[in-house]
Amino acid sequence: MRKVLLTALCAIILLGGCRLEARTGSDVYDAKLVFPSDRFPETALHINGAIAQGYAAVCTIDRDGAEDNRKQSLAGIETREGYDRDEWPMAMCKEGGEGASVAYIDAGDNRGAGSWVGSQLSDYPDGTRILFVVGKPGNLFPESSAPPLDSTIDDQIVYANCAAVRAAGAAPLYRGDPGYSAKLDRDGDGIACET
Repeated sequence: MRKVLLTALCAIILLGGCRLEARTGSDVYDAKLVFPSDRFPETALHINGAIAQGYAAVCTIDRDGAEDNRKQSLAGIETREGYDRDEWPMAMCKEGGEGASVAYIDAGDNRGAGSWVGSQLSDYPDGTRILFVVGKPGNLFPESSAPPLDSTIDDQIVYANCAAVRAAGAAPLYRGDPGYSAKLDRDGDGIACET
């Protein structure tokens, strides 16, 4: 009996043109993409944090809207040498654009991540909803020779990133505070590592 019901269900789905959708919470998606967090740690940390703050985990592919979304999301955010302005949701997502989370990310990390994502999504048509599964990276700077998190240079506190600032319980940092750095202040407003 169970086999008959399963066969009937499959026939209805196949012949009836029904679309199966997976659900996670209130998000509906067509496919899942597990992001390689340890390969692109800075980008992963940004996406993971943005999703934790309530930004969409699902990206509805909209390649035609990418240019306009990018202009909207990056409006008023200055470029910085050596960094890319990473957007979440990405510009190629219908959910992207004005109000997207933007963070300064190492250019190599961000461009590598963008290339990887583009390759993974190349076979999906516009309108496909992709659930991004992004864990925290195990090692944020795997090949870095940065000083340890608690190191000082000429009695000045130096943090490798905002995760280190938060781990030290020092967030947010204000211009003039020990450990404040323009590199940590992604929007240049004098407040670094805002929570």
